[in-house]
This record gives sequence, C-alpha cells and structure tokens, in this order.
Amino acid sequence: MDVSEIIIPGDTPGTEWRLPVLRFAGHDPKAPKIYIQAALHAGELPGTVLLHFLCERLRQAESEGGIVGDITIVPQANPIGAAQSHFGDLQGRFDLGSRTNFNRDFPLISLADRATLIEDLDDYPATDRLKRQLLHMALGADLVLDLHCDDESLQYAYIDEAFWPEAADLAAALDMEAALLSDGESSAFEEAVGFAWKYEVPGERQSRLPGRLSVTVELRGKRDVDPVLAEKDAEGLWRFLAARGIVGEVKAEARAFSGPAVPLDNVEIIRAPEGGAVLLHRAIGDRVVEGELLATIVTRPGQPGGSIELRAPQDGLILTRTSDRLVRRRGDLMKIVCDSPSDALRKAGTLEN
Repeated sequence: MDVSEIIIPGDTPGTEWRLPVLRFAGHDPKAPKIYIQAALHAGELPGTVLLHFLCERLRQAESEGGIVGDITIVPQANPIGAAQSHFGDLQGRFDLGSRTNFNRDFPLISLADRATLIEDLDDYPATDRLKRQLLHMALGADLVLDLHCDDESLQYAYIDEAFWPEAADLAAALDMEAALLSDGESSAFEEAVGFAWKYEVPGERQSRLPGRLSVTVELRGKRDVDPVLAEKDAEGLWRFLAARGIVGEVKAEARAFSGPAVPLDNVEIIRAPEGGAVLLHRAIGDRVVEGELLATIVTRPGQPGGSIELRAPQDGLILTRTSDRLVRRRGDLMKIVCDSPSDALRKAGTLEN
C-alpha cells in the first residue's frame, strides 16, 4: 500500500490541510480501476471506519498478489470540514467561509478536460482546490464510490439512471434497502463524475455508461459508527470488488438485489408545516399505508389545538427520519420510498441542499 498526502494551502497565512491518499497497485492493467472516498461531509464517519477494515483485507490480499485492478482510497476526504467546530459542534457539511455544501459546486467538465482541474490551483480558495483534487483523482478510475450517511436511516444509495441496473450488484453486496435513481442534474461529487463521462466527447451526451459507476452510498445513519457494522460493510464491499474483478483471481458470483429501485420523484419528503417538538410515531424500516399517522408536531404546548398531525401521503417504506426533536418550519422529518411519484414538485438534481 502506497500512502501519500496532498497538501492544500489554507486561505490565511500559516495554515494548510493534509489529505491522505492510499493506493493499491493492481497487476492487470486491463482490470477495472476504482476510487473510493468517505467523509466528504466530515461528520459522516461510517464510511471512514468501513475503509479502515477494508484496507486491512486489501493489505493481506496485496501480500498474496491478489490486487488485480488499481484501488485508490481517500478515507477522510474533507480535512477542512473536519476542523470546523462551532461552539463545540462539528460543522462539516457546509463550508463556513462560503456557506456552500461541501458536496456541491464540483466542476462540470468533460473527461477530455480532466487535466485542467489541477492547473493553476493557486487561483482557487482551499475548498475549491480540495474539490478539484478529489474530482481529478476520481476521473482516473472506472468505478467511483462516495461513502456518506444520512441522519437516522436504512442503507441505500443514489445511483444515476445511466448506471442502472448494472449497479444492482453493489446494492446487493452492501445489503441496501433501496436504490434511488437520480437524473444526474446536480453539481454533487458523484454526479460531476457521471457528467464528465457522459460528455466524454464534448457536445455529445451518452445515456448509458457500461463498465462505469459513480454512486453515493448512504451507510445508514450518523450514529451507526459501529465495529460490527463496519466489518460487515467492509465484507460487502470486498464482495463487490471481487465480483467486478478488482481483487482475487476468480470473479465472485454477484448477489441479486431485491429492494425497491425508484426514481427520486417517487420519494415523499415529509416536512414540518410549523416548528415545534416532534413526536415520531413510526420508525425507519416501517412500511406505512396512505393516511397512517407518522408524526405529531407540538406547536403550542398545553393549548387547545396546539399540535399538528402528519399522515402518510401514500403507501411506502420509511427510509430515513430526523434525529432532532425540535424542528423548524419546513424542516425534513422523513423520506418515504413509494411506488408512485409524489405530488410535490421537485427540482432536477438531488433531494436536499
């Protein structure tokens, strides 16, 4: 295993950021190459501990000549966000300087322009330098996994329709409960990778990308940083690498994915109509029917009519829910995966900021 660091100068004198990069060289140049990163939102750590256990197995495989395709791993992809603490709380989702989500505003370029990402880096602030370095590394691979987590959540993934159903092997290997099929219309990291591939020939859009994959994996919830789960997920990711011919001498047989795979339009996001204390009546993993009570918002405690009931707009599977018990007006409470599109309007791209 080769360990190197990318040095990112800070925007003020005397500061810099170090980005560790772990590389395993494959012995077959024709094998797929994979890039895996975790903790782009710095406080989302299930992926970081998964990669810790996966690297133990990869080092063993390396000693036995079992690394077939090149593997690049960035286990802590956001040292800038990891250093942002506000009154004792980590603020690793949004850059405090620009107020931009660390998983947005990645450059949308053609693969042919990959080299330009790391040209004239001194012209960019630290957060943009970080994003350009990450995207440049990812575009050197065939398969790209961006490991995140939700709040309270089942295991699921955002997968561009251009990679489905080929990507079902990843969903099965990681025992995902659902796959959300996106339209690839945002500047999030995994969609910026997909954009570069779709427009590999500038001006010509490819709708299918066989042999390639760029996906955001949601490894349950923020509190699911657990040794048993991390080892289980590392084993699942190992199965995926074996099935794709990146590790091992013989390709492993891929499992079948049995969960729902739905477009983002089929996700109901339950939001609080007013702020207040929230009482959640259903848990993640529950299947609900239209009209079933999901949550009660206590808006004016002790007063007549001081609460609001929220009910399921249609049948579905509760995929995520908030861990907060004091919610703001329009705050997200739940995501429900449904068979039919939501009546709510949705902008193209990702579900959240």
